[in-house]
Amino acid sequence: MERLIFHIDVNSAFLSWEAARRVKEGLPDLRKIPAVIGGDPKKRTGVVLAKSIPAKKCGIRTGEPMAMAVRKCPNLVSVRSDFELYDRCSKAFKAICASYAPVMESFSIDEVFLDMSGTHYIYPDPIATAHEIKDKIKEELGFTVNVGIGPNKLLAKMASDFEKPDKVHTLFIEEIPSKMWPLPVGDLLFLGRKSVVKLNHAEIYTIGDLAHRSEKEIQYILGNKAGHQLYQYANGIDDTPVKAVPDDPKGYSVETTFDENIKTLEQAFLILLTQVDVVAARMRRDGNKCTCVSVVFRNTEFKNKSHQCKIEGSTDVTDEIYLHVKRLFKESWNGEPLRLIGVALTGITDEDYEQISFFEKPVDRTKNKKLDQAVDEIRLKFGNGMISRASTLNKGAKIGRKAKAQMENQRRKPE
Repeated sequence: MERLIFHIDVNSAFLSWEAARRVKEGLPDLRKIPAVIGGDPKKRTGVVLAKSIPAKKCGIRTGEPMAMAVRKCPNLVSVRSDFELYDRCSKAFKAICASYAPVMESFSIDEVFLDMSGTHYIYPDPIATAHEIKDKIKEELGFTVNVGIGPNKLLAKMASDFEKPDKVHTLFIEEIPSKMWPLPVGDLLFLGRKSVVKLNHAEIYTIGDLAHRSEKEIQYILGNKAGHQLYQYANGIDDTPVKAVPDDPKGYSVETTFDENIKTLEQAFLILLTQVDVVAARMRRDGNKCTCVSVVFRNTEFKNKSHQCKIEGSTDVTDEIYLHVKRLFKESWNGEPLRLIGVALTGITDEDYEQISFFEKPVDRTKNKKLDQAVDEIRLKFGNGMISRASTLNKGAKIGRKAKAQMENQRRKPE
């Protein structure tokens, strides 16, 4: 049976969802004016999480500081994040999508894959069906989506990224030479900026250039694993199934690269605390705990070093994980300037157990667990920037706040 996959992506989700609510209230449509979802417009703090098309025309980019965005567009309208609203809109959007397909995979808060294989008796015209889904979402929920159609997840997602908003696009195998190969090589899914530079040095500028080189040559440039995968992608090959139930996570990690060198323990600890705060919250949200903690860092000569330890029992408590991370970093860092720092939580389990000692008093985690729970609830309701740990807000914590802003952007898919 030939596969038929839809990829459905909300156009500038956070801004569209806020705009749809405001239109119902008789307020101006944020999508038609220079507007962003971001930090506090009065204090000019935070980063841009989503932008309107008029804001994009002013040069505003997702992820840039609010202060910079306001300088580019003095009349910019900025609205705070509202993750309760986003959660409601996401669920409503996905409910409509799920009603059309035997299998739906939630890819993020604002995009899904639908496996429409074998549905031709019910939906004989895939393009007409895609338009029906798109129009139903617009009429019932008040915001627009793009729908990409292809024989696999890769091509369906590539298709949905073509012209926006409110469009349906196809990318079938026979359309690859005309629709995908002329695109810049950086448009290929999962191809990072560093890899683009390496490929450009080898005079590979388009996806077609990549597809027409030998796989061995691409592996020589990008490494065996990445080279094989990206060569396959450039030729439209992807056998990844659409999964209604995602695989259990093998771990949670975050890394931050800095323009300025990290030179002191104070700087490093601020970054590490922010990173632990992020990954521990993500892990708790999935109902998981870790039994292994590791840190990684990269010096100015681009040499990586990592250090890990096993935890006696399992934990999801931020402060407890941070104590292990601090110790690991102090044990393994020799004081050299760093350009990258990261944290990883592995040995994932959903079981709650603790190694008991006859000679030590058991640790009471009740207070810290309640604190983490309260922080998680506030962030879920009002957004990640609404509450921060005091130690990341003092005058010496500028670089820690910079790390937090970068990771805030990483946590949310760019709109």
